Amino acid sequence: MAKIAQHEHHRNHQRKLKRSIVCWLALSPFVIVVLFPFVVMFLTAVKPQSEVLSFPPKWLPSHFEWHNFVEMWEVTQFGVALKNSLLISILSTVAAITISIPAAYALARFPFWGKSAYRRFLLVTQMLSPILLVLGLFRLAAAIPYGDGNLIDSHIGVITAYTAFNTAFAVWMLQSYFVTIPRDMEEAAWLEGCGKIRAVFKVFLPLATPAMVVTAIFTFINAWNEFAVVYTLIRSPENKTLTVQIVDLVAGRYSVNWHQVMAAALLATLPVAALFSWLQKYLVQGLSLGAVK
Repeated sequence: MAKIAQHEHHRNHQRKLKRSIVCWLALSPFVIVVLFPFVVMFLTAVKPQSEVLSFPPKWLPSHFEWHNFVEMWEVTQFGVALKNSLLISILSTVAAITISIPAAYALARFPFWGKSAYRRFLLVTQMLSPILLVLGLFRLAAAIPYGDGNLIDSHIGVITAYTAFNTAFAVWMLQSYFVTIPRDMEEAAWLEGCGKIRAVFKVFLPLATPAMVVTAIFTFINAWNEFAVVYTLIRSPENKTLTVQIVDLVAGRYSVNWHQVMAAALLATLPVAALFSWLQKYLVQGLSLGAVK
């Protein structure tokens, strides 16, 4: 019996191995397409400057110039820009999610006049590009007093703008998930003596954690990648974000150091990649939530 069990275990292991090989072969074209830009960025970032635009082009550098990353870090003030991007993206994400949860809960649970029109309004707002509103945002930020001046060239102004842009998206996402959570669970908590507000925090929100996390991920990425608003409102180098600093390596320059541009772009993608890797469990749960009621 032991030999039969061992033989069956070996066969199962072989079947799993064959299945894994077939799956990876099927996924290999997709993996190559996804990783190709990152490979190009990395190889360009570590090339000597003389080989970046050489003809005929060389895929592999003659030797790796790791010092390119050091030069890029100093030229772009990468550390300061990274801190600014993280600060603005995290705070605007937290603010947008905090504001959106009560609004999404109201849309999912309470009937009120104009509810369907309001949902359509939220959807229409996502069709507007931030670049259409930058002039109005600039005039508004210049008119609001802050400290010794106004909101121009301040992180508060950018955080407020990002929060406003992302709140409608977050409400739309969250209410779509919230309606899939059975109301019976909250009602059962009420019958056991739990107040309505307490039931929201003790029962409803824990069930909605995957939805809130996946919404926060997309909101964070929107803030991290946004360019037009921060380029309009921020002036001083010490307040610029990564997107602006990377563009400054190209814009208005007669000669572009593409190895520095690729090094900066490669490092700028790492925080988002790390965030996806860390929260991928919640991302999958959030995307699949609502598929089965």
